[in-house]
Amino acid sequence: MRYSLASANNFSLAEAREERSKMLKEAKETKNQIINDAKQAAKDEASKIMTQASLDIENQKKAALTEVKNEVGAIALSIAEKVIRKQLAGNAEQESYVNTLVDEVKLN
Repeated sequence: MRYSLASANNFSLAEAREERSKMLKEAKETKNQIINDAKQAAKDEASKIMTQASLDIENQKKAALTEVKNEVGAIALSIAEKVIRKQLAGNAEQESYVNTLVDEVKLN
């Protein structure tokens, strides 16, 4: 009887060890799945942020270029108005005046 009790205990112990091993394996798989899911979510979020940043940069670039074009147009118009108002007599005189006006314009 002692032998069968010891044998039963050994069997139960083996079953418990097997169950523990199975639970540890499942826990490890769950942990790895959670880590992989978190990594993928982080990659997706980083990609989304980068895409949005690229769009924002492109929009700001377009706005800056438009502003520069508008400023250049305004400067050119101002110079043209001043040249016409001056009504200079000769080409050399006009060229000198335009150069003076260009020097006055401060481009930042």
